[in-house]
This record gives sequence, structure tokens and C-alpha cells, in this order.
Amino acid sequence: MTFERSSHLFFIMSEKKTTFASLGIKDSILKVLSKQELITPTPIQEQAIGPILEGHDLVGIAQTGTGKTLAFGIPMLERLSSSNGKGLIVVPTRELASQVSESIKAVGAPFGLKTAVLIGGEYIQKQIFNLRKKPHIVIATPGRLIDHLKRKTYSLNNVKMIVLDEADMMFDLGFAPDMEEILKQAPENRQTLLFSATMPSAIAKLSAKYLKLPIRIEVAPQGTTAETVEQEVIILKSSNRFSYLQDILSKNQGSILVFVRTKRGVSDLNKRLVGLSHSVDEIHSNLSQARRKKTLESFRGGKTRILIATDVAARGLDIKGIELVVNYNLPDANIDYVHRIGRTGRAGLVGRAISLATVDQLKNISGIERLINKKISIKDNHNLIEKEKKNPVIKTKSYKLNKPNKNKHRGHNQRGRKVRAKRFKNN
Repeated sequence: MTFERSSHLFFIMSEKKTTFASLGIKDSILKVLSKQELITPTPIQEQAIGPILEGHDLVGIAQTGTGKTLAFGIPMLERLSSSNGKGLIVVPTRELASQVSESIKAVGAPFGLKTAVLIGGEYIQKQIFNLRKKPHIVIATPGRLIDHLKRKTYSLNNVKMIVLDEADMMFDLGFAPDMEEILKQAPENRQTLLFSATMPSAIAKLSAKYLKLPIRIEVAPQGTTAETVEQEVIILKSSNRFSYLQDILSKNQGSILVFVRTKRGVSDLNKRLVGLSHSVDEIHSNLSQARRKKTLESFRGGKTRILIATDVAARGLDIKGIELVVNYNLPDANIDYVHRIGRTGRAGLVGRAISLATVDQLKNISGIERLINKKISIKDNHNLIEKEKKNPVIKTKSYKLNKPNKNKHRGHNQRGRKVRAKRFKNN
């Protein structure tokens, strides 16, 4: 094993390994993995487990669905079993927190591992009760973790290992201040692991500030999609979007995940499909945690065939056997396309992804193609692209006449917003 230094990061290059047994994992843990038929590590597991066991800080760049949870979960279990320290895993969403907890417990339960999940949408008193049982590992979303730290119902004093999972998503959701506060309060002699699908400058700065000479591992370039996913774009008129979706649902009888841009859009589409007697449910951040959990269990168990979701389900949703992902609306960020279609074609299975787009979104499609470095099959049944070339629509701006502002001189600005009076002190 060799190390290559670059500024504050170390890049690791290791010889190819084929089994968990060759990674230096304890026999007791190997037996548990073997019972679960986990013999061959994924690339991120193969490259990350050794350095983590050696105590290095680490930055891992890998997409969701690549086995990151066990990449940090296995060495965390082993290192904590030989010390009296505790582990903390911080994740962006409630669903991912629950999923990480289940994966960790599946390996650690035979050794008496205790975990606690701290997420919003649940009674905090129940979480306080679980914390009093002194769990070995806490899995938390940033906001709820900060709540417990402020209440002094949880302390970072004895935390030996901290994992920030899906760090780029936490930045996107506005959790950057919370993440910094958590790392500030953590012991200096901790081991810190940061996993992310992308490496924006904000995360690079966080790494430089809080991680000690971390090893960097990148198992796939940003934008890499699974080779097992067949991708297709259908060009249509916006008014025909729902009829095209109906056609897709009728032609595909397996489990389908449909992504919609907004929470209101999810609810509206869900109502329309329920009215047509489809086996369908919805998931978004406005629903209670109990409702979200019930919805996912129903979809995972096959009771619900179609799940309508916002991007809350684009990461951290590990459900095997999703045959088709439909982008009813294209995502706002191109990288979210990669995360969305990553919900199908998992564990080596073949999957499909169909995106519904209008002619004016062809630039978005081109941007996605550049990101994934791959051409996507485009179907234009009504020759809308050719018609647009022949008769391009010229967009014009509409102007409104200025109306008298009733709020003028009443403590409001010109747009009707309240403004605070400036106070001056006499010098």
C-alpha cells in the first residue's frame, strides 16, 4: 500500500483486494458478514476500510448506493469494540438516518451494539430515553443533534469517531453552520470521516479545517451513473406530461419511483393517480416521520407499486428492485439527476430511467449528458425539436404599470415590505 501526498490530503492507491477477509477485519465480524453473504467488498469498502482501521481521517468521494455505510460502519464497529469511545454518524435526511441505523445494527447486533437515532419529526422525549441507555453509536440529522447538544441531553465528550455522510447534500440543505458547530464541540483527538458524492469548495475547506491529514479516496468521478441503467428522454408538450406518464405506468408493471420538483406537485399528482385507482403513495418533507416510514415500508414491501417523491428520496433510499425511475420534472441541479436514477439498477440489477422534458429543456439535457459523459436516447414522437428549429418561439417580456403604493410612508419600503426605523445616537 502506498501513499501519495497532495497539499493537506493523502491519496491512497492500493492493490486489488477481493474479499473482506483480506482487509484485516476481525474474525468475529467476518463471521457476521459471511452469514449475510457479504464476501466481496465494493470499491469504496475495499479502499476505505483499511485506512479507517489504521486510524486515519478520510475523505471518501462516492455516489449513493456504492456501499458507503459498511465502508465506515465495519471499521467503526471494530475500533469502538476495542475502546470505551462512542461513535457519531451525521446524515442529511431522516430516511438515511433510519437506513444507516438498520445497516449498522445488522452487523453489530450480535456483539450487543446499541444505537440511537436522533431525527426531527419524532418526540424528543423518546430520543432522550434512548440516549439514557448509553448507545455506542448515535445516528443523527444535524438540526436535531444541535437541539440535543443545546439541551445537554447528549454530549460529544466521549466521541472517538465522527462520520459526516452525504456531506454535499447537508451543505445544499443549509446545514453548514450546524456541521461546523458539531465539529467544534467534538474532542480534538477524534477520528473524522467525510463521505460525499461531490467535492465542492465548501467541503474542501471544511476538510482542511477539521480533518487531520486525511486520506482521499475517489472510487468514481462525479456524475458517474450505473452501466445497468437504461436512460431515455421523451420530448413533449408540457400539457401532455400527465398523459405520457399514464402511458408509461400502463406499460411497466413493476415498482416505479416518480420524481416531481415540488411538494405540492407531488401531492397533486398523487391525488390524480389515486383517482385512477393506481397503487400509489407520496413522500416529501411535509409529511410526519411516522407517515414517511409507513410509506417507505409499503413501497419496499411491494404493497405500493408507485411512489411519487421530491428529491428527499433521491439519496439514502435503498430499495432493491425498483424497475423504473421517472423524472416527471427534470431536477433543478444536474447532479440530482444522477442521484435520482441511482435508485434503480442497484445491486447489479438492470433498471430504466425515463425523463419527461419540453423542447426548451434541451440545454438541461445537454448539461446532464456532459456531466455523466454519456449520450441519452431522446424520443421526439411529434417532431417537436424540428418544429422548434423551423419556428422558434420568441420570448417577450411583459411589463406592468406601476400602481400607487398604499404602504408608502407607513413603515414599508416600495415593495410593501416592513422596514425597521434606523436609530441614531447623538455623539
